[in-house]
Amino acid sequence: MYQFFVDNSQILGEKIAICGDDYNHIANVLRMKAGEKVRISDEDGRSYLCAIDSFDADTVYAMILEYDGLGTELNHKIYLFQGLPKGDKMETVIQKSVELGVYEVIPVAMKRCVMKLDAKRAENKIRRWNAIAESAAKQAKRTIVPKVTEQMTYQQALEMARELDVVLVPYENERGMDYTRETIRNIKPEQSIGIFIGPEGGFADEEIAKLDADMHKISLGRRILRTETAGLATLAMLIYELDT
Repeated sequence: MYQFFVDNSQILGEKIAICGDDYNHIANVLRMKAGEKVRISDEDGRSYLCAIDSFDADTVYAMILEYDGLGTELNHKIYLFQGLPKGDKMETVIQKSVELGVYEVIPVAMKRCVMKLDAKRAENKIRRWNAIAESAAKQAKRTIVPKVTEQMTYQQALEMARELDVVLVPYENERGMDYTRETIRNIKPEQSIGIFIGPEGGFADEEIAKLDADMHKISLGRRILRTETAGLATLAMLIYELDT
């Protein structure tokens, strides 16, 4: 079943109006017909099972059949602070982390980042990354579209992370999974969670030194994971312990 996202203003009583690119996708690409079912989520994360009702020149109208009060979102907002990786690895990180339930992805310029984004290039990248996030959210039947923010410096990322309840920092020099398990299991319902992932080459010593005392350096096991793998592994651990 296909998934679409709408603004609250597009919910018209018992019907939902779908327009713009999604109208073109439904009418001209998928060639859907009246009666076919779709899943629609609004900007507040509410989810509806609908059936295509009618078409006009630029709008598809879908009849609401059921309201899904449970939804597909985690009970925690998880923020992934990803050190910018080389090539197109960031696209993989965004796609897979959205599938796993991340709430927001924050690209972070760190000391050992090979990729450098100037203002014009960054604007194009952010636009593409958000398109990838939306596509992944549709595929995973998310009820929200996670945002990919503008690039931050490491210091800006730390300042943002200080507003969160729990911050996890997978670090290759940490050993033993007991502390990792204990830390994750102690996360309380609805607490916000930040995950810091270093780029290729890992964190610089001075970046680790800047972490606050209550930010948790954790191990992901005895193997060294690539930057595009570490965040996904952490998300998987969180889902296993916290997704109810």
